[in-house]
Amino acid sequence: MRYAYLPYNLIFLNFLKHMTILVTGGAGFIGSNFVLDWLQQHDEAVVNLDKLTYAGNLQNLASLKDDPRHIFVKGDIADYDLLSNLLKTHQIRAVINFAAESHVDRSIHGPEDFIQTNIVGSFRLLEAIRHYWNDLDAEAKSAFRLLHVSTDEVYGSLDKTDPPFAEDNQYQPNSPYSASKAASDHLVRAYHHTYGLPVLTTNCSNNYGPYHFPEKLIPLCIQNALAGKALPIYGDGQQIRDWLYVKDHCSAIRRVLESGQVGEVYNVGGWNEKPNLDVVHTLCSILDQLQPRTDGKSYAEQITYVTDRPGHDRRYAIDARKLEQQLGWKPAETFETGIQKTVQWYLDNQAWVSNVLSGDYQSWLDTNYAARN
Repeated sequence: MRYAYLPYNLIFLNFLKHMTILVTGGAGFIGSNFVLDWLQQHDEAVVNLDKLTYAGNLQNLASLKDDPRHIFVKGDIADYDLLSNLLKTHQIRAVINFAAESHVDRSIHGPEDFIQTNIVGSFRLLEAIRHYWNDLDAEAKSAFRLLHVSTDEVYGSLDKTDPPFAEDNQYQPNSPYSASKAASDHLVRAYHHTYGLPVLTTNCSNNYGPYHFPEKLIPLCIQNALAGKALPIYGDGQQIRDWLYVKDHCSAIRRVLESGQVGEVYNVGGWNEKPNLDVVHTLCSILDQLQPRTDGKSYAEQITYVTDRPGHDRRYAIDARKLEQQLGWKPAETFETGIQKTVQWYLDNQAWVSNVLSGDYQSWLDTNYAARN
């Protein structure tokens, strides 16, 4: 069995040879990229649990259709009995929790789904893991890990001159989405301090890359540009985000799982702060080169300013020095290299995009953007 690194400790190698990881939310954007990257790096099997809501897409994992190392299970992290059965049946040695409702705009229109998945679901997952972990023998108990994947949005909003978010920043969530994720982070922390559960938490900045559901800024603008539609920019477009290429995020998660200190939080960022408007202009410039408009004009002419969303955070920025200094991780991609790869992927995978653009998604676009024009 191959390993990219030697996780935890050499004394656990024989133990790990017979084990499996459980990935929750593994058919979504970041989760599916993680599963694909994991199986390129490891021979260790993956049990992939996903509810397959609008953003979960098995087409993301089509290349694994005949791979016996990938075991897909359709289910909800709020299903305690299902989780308990999966943990015991597959002798899970680590859980990586991506499962979450994750779009701010959707949380504004319908917050209850975010409470149910991100808070209640996280609680049920923690309870199932706690009972499973308590019954493990000493060696397996020591080796077990739960890695909870969270977001920089739990820290709130920054002014232009504020230092980036560090791991000890106070939580100040400003949307139903970020509040629900903050609650799940606190539950994970509490289960470590109360029950001794061996947890790790990562808080990442804005991800972009292949398989990104086209409700988010970058894939939405790529697709709208190609379709000749407006490129909607909230407010003045000067909201600043730290952009992280999704495959860099996956490598960071693997590194934290392998060598992170139990109970610690690690911020994962790309060191790429960009205003949203600059990101869209960059997309337009790349598309102008790779697939020019038939009229010879720039895609930037399709940029349209729409009413800002309520409570829109002005700036996020991640200080990822702890992860670099303690675990030796830093992103491989700059924004320039990552965004070029991303645009090219969408141009090369228009069939995937067409299948994603269902009637339900079009209804969502109408709900979210029509009234803002």
